[in-house]
Amino acid sequence: MFLNTIRSADGARKKATRVGRGIGCTLGKTCGRGHKGQKARSGGFHKVGFEGGQMPLQRRLPKVGFTSLLSKYSAEVRLHELNNLNADVIDLKVLIDANIVPVFTKKAKIIKSGELTKAVVIKGIKVTGGAKQSIEAAGGKVEV
Repeated sequence: MFLNTIRSADGARKKATRVGRGIGCTLGKTCGRGHKGQKARSGGFHKVGFEGGQMPLQRRLPKVGFTSLLSKYSAEVRLHELNNLNADVIDLKVLIDANIVPVFTKKAKIIKSGELTKAVVIKGIKVTGGAKQSIEAAGGKVEV
């Protein structure tokens, strides 16, 4: 093999379509650009995301994240925070009185974070699977 005999594989370099060569080829006259309009002109391009003057999608959407309006009324309680409560039966009112959740909370959920050392009864509060096992292992009970 010599350097002057090296060539590309067959079909690796496709010949460019020549446009504007008459009506005999499909791409004569308008060269596949259609009639008139911005895209038919030379240099007639617009920026990426341009929607014809309509407010573009990237400007319609909020810039930083998303905060649910319902998150204001829901809270999560860690398992080890239940150790500080004096009540045996824990419901939403007990959590609000102990300042564990905000006053305007309507829904709460207990998650498994830390250890529970005493037996408690949970009423009307959602509980994750792991937290439920820990509560029952400590001798407590979950009532829905």
